[in-house]
Amino acid sequence: MSDGILDEAYERLHRTGPEYQGWLTNHGPMAVEALARHGHQQRVHRWLDDYLGRLDELPRGLRPIDDWRVALGDAKRAGDWLAYFDRELRKHPWREVLGTWWPRLLPGIAAGATHGVIRVGHAVRALEPAGGNPQRLAELGQALGYWAARWQPVPGAGRLLDPTLVAGASGRSLAAEAGQPDNDGVDVATALAGLPRIDDQSGGILARLGRLPDVPRWEPALAALRPALTPDEAERGLATLVHRAGLDYLRFGHAAPVMLVHAVTAPTAVLRTLPALDRALWAPSLAAAWAATAAVTSVYAPTDGTTPPIVPAATPAEVFARAARHGDEHVVKLADAVLDAHAATGDERLLTAAGYAGQLI
Repeated sequence: MSDGILDEAYERLHRTGPEYQGWLTNHGPMAVEALARHGHQQRVHRWLDDYLGRLDELPRGLRPIDDWRVALGDAKRAGDWLAYFDRELRKHPWREVLGTWWPRLLPGIAAGATHGVIRVGHAVRALEPAGGNPQRLAELGQALGYWAARWQPVPGAGRLLDPTLVAGASGRSLAAEAGQPDNDGVDVATALAGLPRIDDQSGGILARLGRLPDVPRWEPALAALRPALTPDEAERGLATLVHRAGLDYLRFGHAAPVMLVHAVTAPTAVLRTLPALDRALWAPSLAAAWAATAAVTSVYAPTDGTTPPIVPAATPAEVFARAARHGDEHVVKLADAVLDAHAATGDERLLTAAGYAGQLI
């Protein structure tokens, strides 16, 4: 990956806000990181030339963040949150800041339709090879600030993601911390298959998430996944969640081609962030990623899926090249995610998911 091109792209993007037109997510930092990661640096600035025109300016702050608990989830304080994390990352090592804030932000994983955690995952991946250069530290700060400003819980997931349980999960599972039986539950594939659907699938994600508490089977289904007993189990569970969600996109993607991408990219972001975190946070991270994927699936996927499309076989490089030529940020990010899953599993069907998104979007 060409460090210089990505850093130049970050500099251009950091003059813009994390959202535009009031609530739409700025996908620029995530898309350019994926393009550069997969060797398409020559497309980065041309892609940005087209994309930047739709974005808003960087939001101004109102006042410094003092009581972070009060300011969490207050979108009007976006400028304050961006300034706060800029200061924190100038004073402290980035892994220290991430380790402090990950358990605080994790219960609000639905932030910005899960784009808060997704942007953090891309930022962490960009930092790992290059270290803490100013552009990449700034990107992590803006990603964390966006997540904090839009912090939003998944309805019904409070017990799974209670901040005190997340922060205190020192190697034990969340179920054990909550006084529940360890390892009581079902595997990822069974848990996904058991998710209910909201009856009224209209409106945006905020309206749809608000309907989940009225679904009688929602909370039992959310609690059904077998909790991880060890960090290694959590990592395997996350990898399986990304794999199965990628296959589910083939079945359900036609119903909401853009929004169901996030059922795949949110757990991918969490999985990518694990190596930068204390292992004690891995089990809570699986629980949060599961809640995000489950919620997106329940509010956007139909009850009955379709037969997965059959497309000619392609190499991973060809799959991403097609996504890059397509140019839509969601197509690019889904290709990026399923290529990771394909590398881990060898499941060729995942490569089909990227092409399918390109057909639908």
